[in-house]
Amino acid sequence: MLVAVTADPGGAGGLLADLTDGGPPRRVPDLAAVVAEREAAEHPRWVWASTADVYPALLRAGVRVARCHDLELTEALLSGHDGRWGEPRGVPAAIARLRGLSVPADLPRPEPSPPGFAQEALFDTVSRPAADIADLIAVHAEQQRRIRDLAEAGRFRMLVAAESAGALIAVEMGHAGLPWRADLHDEILRELLGPPQPVGPPRRLAELTAAINEAFGVHGLHPDSPAEVVRAFARAGVQIPSTRRWILQQVDHPAVAPLLDYKELYRIWTAHGWAWCDAWVRDGRFRPEFVPGGVVSGRWATRGGGALQVPKVIRRAVVADPGWTFVVADAGQLEPRVLAAVSGDGRLARAAAAGDLYAALATDSFAGDRAKAKLALLGAMYGQTGGDALPALAVLRRHYPTAFDYVEAAARTGENGGLVRSWLGRTCPPASREAFDGLDPPDEVAPPPGRSRGRFTRNFVIQATAAEWALVMIATLRTALEGTAAELVLFVHDEIVVHCPAGQADAVVAAVHDSAARAGRLLFGDTTVRFPLDVSVVGAYADAK
Repeated sequence: MLVAVTADPGGAGGLLADLTDGGPPRRVPDLAAVVAEREAAEHPRWVWASTADVYPALLRAGVRVARCHDLELTEALLSGHDGRWGEPRGVPAAIARLRGLSVPADLPRPEPSPPGFAQEALFDTVSRPAADIADLIAVHAEQQRRIRDLAEAGRFRMLVAAESAGALIAVEMGHAGLPWRADLHDEILRELLGPPQPVGPPRRLAELTAAINEAFGVHGLHPDSPAEVVRAFARAGVQIPSTRRWILQQVDHPAVAPLLDYKELYRIWTAHGWAWCDAWVRDGRFRPEFVPGGVVSGRWATRGGGALQVPKVIRRAVVADPGWTFVVADAGQLEPRVLAAVSGDGRLARAAAAGDLYAALATDSFAGDRAKAKLALLGAMYGQTGGDALPALAVLRRHYPTAFDYVEAAARTGENGGLVRSWLGRTCPPASREAFDGLDPPDEVAPPPGRSRGRFTRNFVIQATAAEWALVMIATLRTALEGTAAELVLFVHDEIVVHCPAGQADAVVAAVHDSAARAGRLLFGDTTVRFPLDVSVVGAYADAK
């Protein structure tokens, strides 16, 4: 059963149309009540322009849905598949393409207002005009036709379903919020930085600034200015291209140690300091806006709040509610295992059946040298073809030629300006396409043709498929947790955090492991490759292994 939905901006009503049975759209004065009734009776797949526009208000009304088809996300996937990555993806743009008209730009989505989902009116998050329901129906039909015409239609349908499920999860995570102790956050900041000051940086940063100036023998240098720091090193006879940590760690100068400390603490103060906590934490919850498929590989991003970049020391403030706990699951060695599955290299797949892929690889082909085995496999996926990696790569190429050739072929395609696809059909951007703006962290950029683009496409086919595995895994886990009190509260690349009553932790752990195994089977069928998870049951997020 398919039901198309549009919500009235600023109101409680909307339009519904049954796509399976046909018939004209009908207006309903209380959209949430009708969706709840239909969901309980039929579990339809809801078809709407954007989950981010419609679903938050339904959740605030106490309505959850099991399935949806997000037209905007699907349009983005199809445009990318056609080599038109990044084109407008809204329903107005899609209907214009369908009718051969001039394609309008997407209306910008407003920046989230901390603390996120605190609005009072039921559907006031819908700040963009609602799509005409006839246009919505036409775009959905055209998307289904385009998918049917794809050679890999079955896999692409899984990608579309997973992307739409991810959109539901993203909104649900923002609605639930990540448990956050503001009092502990304050204690951590005071421990690291000293007390906040009425004007200027906290005491510890002021002390480090003085130490850095003293080491350079100057006054008034601002350590947060890379240009000033580079010039100060130059005056001291040290030439550095930038102030990146790994570059500074190679420099022998008394300013390096306090400068490294300053950079770390300054980042915490500006990105997750007192002002951040005041803006983003309300009622014991941090509620960012998650963006499914926010980067070109299909990994997620956030808009505001920096949820994917919280330093581990600050995670000590992420504490489960009384009587509750966190189940934190992290997929270990995911990308090498994905390479084994997608390449069809039987020997590598047998190694990936083990708990520690690198150790199995070392025993099989690298005379027990795990470090060399890891260097070879990562070098093949990331294009590290020089230095110490060369001998290890030669062993990998000799023993695992099918896997090696898989990433090499992707690299050659990229070097020649071609497009490569993930296992389910997500397509890399054309070489000339710039990344999206306004995401946190920033989107990746597809480099122009040449060796750098070859490295990009070499890894894209693996990283994008790994993102698909993770997406299918959390969609499967969401279904497994239905009917329980457990909540998905954070998803960072290959890691998922579930907040649940302590008495349900064992059942959640079992569901997590089962979902990982099912995701592997759904994507890759009958394969010997395993996708093990490191799972922790902890009271504080920072305690997860």
